[in-house]
Amino acid sequence: MGKGHISNNVRSLRFNHNEMTQQELADLVGVTRQTIVAIEKGKYSPSLELAFRIARVFDLQIETIFTYEEARD
Repeated sequence: MGKGHISNNVRSLRFNHNEMTQQELADLVGVTRQTIVAIEKGKYSPSLELAFRIARVFDLQIETIFTYEEARD
């Protein structure tokens, strides 16, 4: 089984949520701004706990924000 990839739409959700800054989201979920940057760029997959906290900020289901795509071999 190949390694999968988690994509997200955090950046667009922030923009559509009163143009929330990365720092504001970071403060709300208890991480650094750099962590939010890495998540948005797809360089870091958040823990399940962090994914739930982000989903709660936007009042959405995790699946609405994060998508797992399995790599095809």
